[in-house]
Amino acid sequence: MIRDLYNVRTRPAEDAPEPLTTEEEARFRALLFTELGNRIADEGWARYPAYTREDRRRLVDVAHRLTAHWGRQVGVEAEDECRLRLFLVGDEVPGTSSPDGPGTP
Repeated sequence: MIRDLYNVRTRPAEDAPEPLTTEEEARFRALLFTELGNRIADEGWARYPAYTREDRRRLVDVAHRLTAHWGRQVGVEAEDECRLRLFLVGDEVPGTSSPDGPGTP
């Protein structure tokens, strides 16, 4: 016997995190703006984990906000599947793509 299920929705996994509220999202973006901004100002670059699409969007938004705040472009590039690098455009060392030093892959 086949039964049709109506109005059935999948439930999130028990260990899945709840989405951030609007206030929590704003506070988290402000924290990233401050912490990553300070690191970029000191070192010229910063890397941060980005496991989800929302994490990547959040970091790109922070880079745009830093660009508007400083009047200098802050670039964003993916280092791998789980990490983004934010950097001041124009401060990169020629011939390197890694902030760990010249010739480092």
